[in-house]
Amino acid sequence: MKRNLLLTLRFVGTRYHGFQVQKNARSVCAVFQDGVEQVMGSRLDVKGCSRTDAGVHAAMYCLSMEVEKPIPCDKLILALNRHLPEDMAVTHCREVDSDFHARYSATGKEYVYKLLNSRVRDPFSTDLVYRWGYPLEVEMLHRQAQDLVGRHDFAAFQAAGSDVTDTVRTIHSFGVEQQRDLVLFTVRGDGFLYKMVRIMVGTLMNIGAGRLPQGCLPEILESRSRQQAGKTAPACGLYLNRVFYDLPGWDTLHPIE
Repeated sequence: MKRNLLLTLRFVGTRYHGFQVQKNARSVCAVFQDGVEQVMGSRLDVKGCSRTDAGVHAAMYCLSMEVEKPIPCDKLILALNRHLPEDMAVTHCREVDSDFHARYSATGKEYVYKLLNSRVRDPFSTDLVYRWGYPLEVEMLHRQAQDLVGRHDFAAFQAAGSDVTDTVRTIHSFGVEQQRDLVLFTVRGDGFLYKMVRIMVGTLMNIGAGRLPQGCLPEILESRSRQQAGKTAPACGLYLNRVFYDLPGWDTLHPIE
């Protein structure tokens, strides 16, 4: 009898060209499927919660797959992690209904962008944060970010290369806070366009640097023009932090700090 499983995966995206399987590039999905094949004896179809860009990390990436072997979830976690590389690990596994889909059953996602606000690089955070060597007024950036909260047309914050035509999304919250030299941009919404979070962060950074005026975000939204927004922040600072589902007890599940 087949079981539908929901698993959470934690990975450093530096060595991967995103989650989706690609013909000529190393992907998170292909490497995960390699591990599944070692445990299950066959290559199973995996449904991911979203695409990720090359170099993007995940504290809680969610995927679903149907399995036939009756391996208990706690033992499956250990078995899979024995066959996964050091930069990837399964952290949670549970059975879900047969119609559950990691992507289409999600009610929202939360991303965190990590920026090292320092003139001196930190070798221990290479490829894990983006370093910005200019002073930033974090409280001001937090106030500016509130103009992005709500239901808007985010066409100006979508990168070229997407075939998505409906660019309206709802941002539930957008916080900017400082922890010593680390500035965290935390955004939660019902869905995100291609590179949308990185463009929003890049635009806020440009406001912080004085390259864009304070109060410009409503006008940029209204323009629907990618040229009006700021540059795309580098992938190395972006983390998929949480995925939300209407499942019992799911709200108590948090990414490992």
